Amino acid sequence: MTASDIDHIINHLSLKKSLRRWRWIALALFIVVLLALFARGESLPTSSDHVARLSIDGLITGSDQQLKLLKDVADSGTAKALIVRINSPGGTTAGSEALYEEIRKVAAKKPVVAVMDTVAASGGYITALAADRIYARGNTITGSIGVIFSYPEISGLLNTIGVKMEELKSGELKAEPSPYKPASEKAKQVSMEMIMDGFAWFKGLVSERRKLTPERTAVLSDGRVYSGRQALKEGLIDAIGGEDEAMGWLISEKKIPEGLKVEDWRPPKPWLEEALGASIPDTILSNLGLSPLQQMAERSRLDGLLALWHPSLSNANAE
Repeated sequence: MTASDIDHIINHLSLKKSLRRWRWIALALFIVVLLALFARGESLPTSSDHVARLSIDGLITGSDQQLKLLKDVADSGTAKALIVRINSPGGTTAGSEALYEEIRKVAAKKPVVAVMDTVAASGGYITALAADRIYARGNTITGSIGVIFSYPEISGLLNTIGVKMEELKSGELKAEPSPYKPASEKAKQVSMEMIMDGFAWFKGLVSERRKLTPERTAVLSDGRVYSGRQALKEGLIDAIGGEDEAMGWLISEKKIPEGLKVEDWRPPKPWLEEALGASIPDTILSNLGLSPLQQMAERSRLDGLLALWHPSLSNANAE
């Protein structure tokens, strides 16, 4: 056996050892990813008496986890009241409706107070309407009482590149309005009828919950946003303040025992995300200047009627 043969054998054994090591590393990473995806952290607070806090952040889409948490708060014997903290530009009308109804079920059993942070507009304001009392900061952005239905129309682009879409459908208004051609007047009319139906529902909530006449609500419901101070003047909120003021109201008006801790009720997270404070993919995307996966997923779910306000989302079927 020559020296070169020995070197070849040594190199071959070294390569096999290196491959074996990388296989074990890949297996370990795979196991960690599986655990992170499927293992769940504890989402419920301690068993002692407390005031529950549920945070509504970002786009509202009718999250099953949020709705389940609200059911749990309503049934909890230790959660004596609920603070709903809202920092949301809104979202889908149906998702906002589901959240509103579930909060009202909690309010049937225990006091509920809303605390609006930076933004609580459109669906975020619908969420606040479900509470027994609404607080906002003086510079909170709120209001935007209205409904929007938007869709892409790319027929001009298709004509430019020489593409024509043909459709066979059972009825004139099936899948209308279509992105492949300008909407007909009839398609616009029936879409507007649907929008106005959702708008009437929204205005009805405002009139009922804020004790405003339909005429006054109509004046306030042209889609504009208000600061917290303006909203207070118009009767859309109850007071300027934050969580301290909300707790003071619960103690003085709802006889919640003084000294109770406020504890967060959160949807469960994968244990690795819970330990690191953020998911690994979201951290990487944020460092690259890209939107976190959750935000991207939420925006992709925005379909149908929207109760939404946010200038930065104006290109995502909203305004």
